[in-house]
Amino acid sequence: MQERFSEALKAALKSQDKVRISTLRLINAAIKDRDIADRTDNGGEGVSEEVVLEILAKMIKQRQESLTAYEEAGRLDLADQERNEIVVIKEFMPRQLDDDEIVAAVDAALAEVGAETLKDMGKVMGLLKKQYTGQMDFGKAGARVKEKLG
Repeated sequence: MQERFSEALKAALKSQDKVRISTLRLINAAIKDRDIADRTDNGGEGVSEEVVLEILAKMIKQRQESLTAYEEAGRLDLADQERNEIVVIKEFMPRQLDDDEIVAAVDAALAEVGAETLKDMGKVMGLLKKQYTGQMDFGKAGARVKEKLG
């Protein structure tokens, strides 16, 4: 996956697409930071693809929050910049599950864990995050789990 970022950055540099260049550099920097932290903390081999997807999902969430704040403040120029960065980041994310697929995944996770009460919600969410990192809106999934268990 990191190779895809490097190739995309090279292409962006050739086309002089400033938004793509800056966004891809931010992605690379975030991955390298996490990679360094993982290697020093655990003596690990660096970041896995799952961790990269977590980083990308976090970056999208941060930009969506900023986008909302900029729109409320009337700073449409900055909101457009955030929107453009989100588009670039989403190119590297797997296909997102639609609402029906989320419902099916939650139901399957509930059955697999054998969840019966809200106390089991952590187990269910942990399983979903392990299986669907970068593919699911966990806010929607959490609401569905609460609805089923509550």
